[in-house]
Amino acid sequence: MGELKSNGEEWKARGVFLRVFVYVFVTHLFAGFVWLLFYVGEHAPK
Repeated sequence: MGELKSNGEEWKARGVFLRVFVYVFVTHLFAGFVWLLFYVGEHAPK
């Protein structure tokens, strides 16, 4: 098989995946908040 990764590389790879997950989660959370603002604004009594 291939060479074993060092702990440093494995830790870095895990950090990258974690960072990407957090960025995607936060982006979707922000987009949902903006959508909620538009939804509430559209249905507000005028």
